[in-house]
Parts: sequence; structure tokens; C-alpha cells
Amino acid sequence: MAKEPVKVLIVDDHQLMVEGLKSLLEDEEDIAFVAGANSMKETLDFLKNNETDVILMDINMPDGSGIEATEKVKALYPSVKIIGLTMHDDISVITRMIKAGASGYILKRTNMNEVIEAIRTVHSNGRYLSNDTQKIIMDNLGTPGTLPYPEKVSKPVLSSREIEVLNLIAKEYNNEQIAEKLFISERTVEAHRRNIFIKTETKSIVGLIKYAIHHGLIEVRP
Repeated sequence: MAKEPVKVLIVDDHQLMVEGLKSLLEDEEDIAFVAGANSMKETLDFLKNNETDVILMDINMPDGSGIEATEKVKALYPSVKIIGLTMHDDISVITRMIKAGASGYILKRTNMNEVIEAIRTVHSNGRYLSNDTQKIIMDNLGTPGTLPYPEKVSKPVLSSREIEVLNLIAKEYNNEQIAEKLFISERTVEAHRRNIFIKTETKSIVGLIKYAIHHGLIEVRP
């Protein structure tokens, strides 16, 4: 009797990415694309009534983050395997994604054929970290093969752009004003804001400002 194909759900807020991955998976006999979701709500709604083995999960979502979505999925459906598939190459994001329950992490700049290998690996109860991800972990932890659990990371590292955005948030600039000031789109500003909250593990502007002051990330004038 032939084995059932691995049922894969793709979660990404860019529909073109979903369609591209769908095309990639359709070439594999042992893997079946079951659906695409563009938000955390769509993901959870789909899982209520549909069997899924593996989820390819992006970090950015319009109603939360892939990290939060991973935590919710693993709490409700612990047998579902999750692979982070994202542009985020920060050690703190990788750390939180794995802590949330992801069995794998792949950067979108990686050869997409790795996605197929990752799906097969995690479905067989293994872990899969792309070569780029492993290098990031090694560079930050100094221990080859060590998974990036949070207790081994001193504090989240914000990029120079994120620190710029953080300082403007502290000055009460809104997204439109920040975008104009930094010559970037409002969507990019929103992505930076989400990343800042994820990395600092804060949930409000007040908490974020306290964190930033404590770690010397913003200027405080007397």
C-alpha cells in the first residue's frame, strides 16, 4: 500500500510566495500542497477542519507573527511539524521560533530545493536548519551544531535600521512620519516595528521604551 503524501500548509502574507512554493511542491510525489494561508487567523481556521502534517511558516503576518502562530498551533495540534521559512536572519528571531516549537528554520534566500529536504526531515521527526541558519547560530554561539535556545543569547540584537525606527517611536512618530523620515514604505516600517517587539519581547510602547532605556538603545535627555 502506497504511503500517504506529506500534507503541507504554506503560511505567508505574500500570495506570490505561496503560489511559488505550491508549484515547487507539486513536482514531488510524496508531498501534497493542501492550502495557503495569509494570516494567523486563516491558519488556525484551516487547521480546525483539515489534516496537516507540516506547515511552512513565515514570520511576518498582518495579525501577529509566525512565532505567535507557531506557539498557538503547537498548543492545539502538537503533532503538526512547523518549519520557519522567512527572510529574518537574526539569531533572536531564530531562537524564539525554535523555542515556540518549530522543527526547522530556512532563510528564503536559500536554494528552495532545501525546502523539500526540510519537509521530509521534520515529517520524520527530525530537525532541519539550513546552512545559512547554522552559520548564524555558530557565529553567535560559537558552538557548532548547538540549537539557539534563548538562555544562551544575552539579549536581542537590533539592526541599525531597527534602532533608528525605535528612536523615532520613542519620539512619538507614527508609521507615516517614520516612513517619510527614513525614506522607506509604511509597510516596511510596520515590519520593523513587529520585529522590534519580537526581539525585545515587549508587548506595548511603554514596555518597549523601558527596555530601550535600560539597554541604552535610545537617547534620554534630562
